Amino acid sequence: MRVDNNILIPELARLVADEKEVRFTPSGVSMRPFIEGDKDSVILAPLSRPPRRGDVILAQVRNAAGLPTYVLHRLIRVENNESDEPVYVLQGDGNIRGEERCSRGGIIGQVIRVESPSGRRKPLTKGRLWYALRPIRKWLLKIYRHTILIWLYENN
Repeated sequence: MRVDNNILIPELARLVADEKEVRFTPSGVSMRPFIEGDKDSVILAPLSRPPRRGDVILAQVRNAAGLPTYVLHRLIRVENNESDEPVYVLQGDGNIRGEERCSRGGIIGQVIRVESPSGRRKPLTKGRLWYALRPIRKWLLKIYRHTILIWLYENN
């Protein structure tokens, strides 16, 4: 059953603010190949330390029209704004370009585990290498979509 993000994410935020870990299945393809939308589940937890480059976080950001929206993306860098407050720059693993920015207050929680439908844990650390491969990621994603992903769907 799919629940609208405007209902689901505030509830996830409430639970995480109460120091609880929550499991949910994200939708979308922006975190491919490490998180398959509508298949993999993630465990979201409160931040136990300041977010670091490579962490996957759920955050509220502003879209191109300036409206608030939610993303589950990887932290690619931390910048400072004019008031020396950290600005967290996010990007989906499946995105070739495009970044989102949020403040610390926009971060809802951090992904501490990703599991496939079979229950197998997926490593979170490979995302750091994946980010370094940005110049060739376009081709790697194309290979993934046309070979590995087809094989996975045919064999599950």
